[in-house]
Amino acid sequence: MGAITGTFKGFGVTFSHMFKKVVTTDYPFKPPVAAPRYHGRHILNRHPDGLEKCIGCELCAWACPADAIYVEGGDNTEEERFSPGERYASVYQINYARCIFCGLCIEACPTRSLTMSNEYELARDNRQDLIFTKEQLLAPLLSGMEQPPHPMRLGDSEKDYYVGALENPGTSAGAERSPMGPGRYRISEHPGVQFPGADQAAERADKGDGA
Repeated sequence: MGAITGTFKGFGVTFSHMFKKVVTTDYPFKPPVAAPRYHGRHILNRHPDGLEKCIGCELCAWACPADAIYVEGGDNTEEERFSPGERYASVYQINYARCIFCGLCIEACPTRSLTMSNEYELARDNRQDLIFTKEQLLAPLLSGMEQPPHPMRLGDSEKDYYVGALENPGTSAGAERSPMGPGRYRISEHPGVQFPGADQAAERADKGDGA
């Protein structure tokens, strides 16, 4: 008797799902939206004048438990300035074959240079392509920003960049909802970076169908 009852209970679960609406995601043309604090692809942010926030301190690399980050610091000069202060990251790489997306690197960053977007389309068919370089990680230039190297525009010293940074945060504001997120990524912003579905999404956006 118990076996028969169990059988009807099992079929009851099956029949109850037969009449429910099927939810289909039109991926990659309409990818699901991740939570605002989702830990996805990293972004190297900029100051409001375009200078890089990264000062090449390597604290993110030291904090990474997976040894996925590699940084080489360089010296700014008056002729070539990439960030406020003395140092900048001449080489910055993140190996996404190792990264566990724990977020310890962004906790260690003293300048809020490194943040994480909600970009999750990181699949590649080549391991080498999973090593993202500084050029790929840098946030795109927004309106009013100038491509480094150039002199400091916000003040005479690096202190001027961090006093009042909350009122004028540059690209680190809203990095969780980066315009480079799923289905919104445009290849022209970072040449050489290919995201699954980016070509199709761009074509649909140009036709006015949305992405």
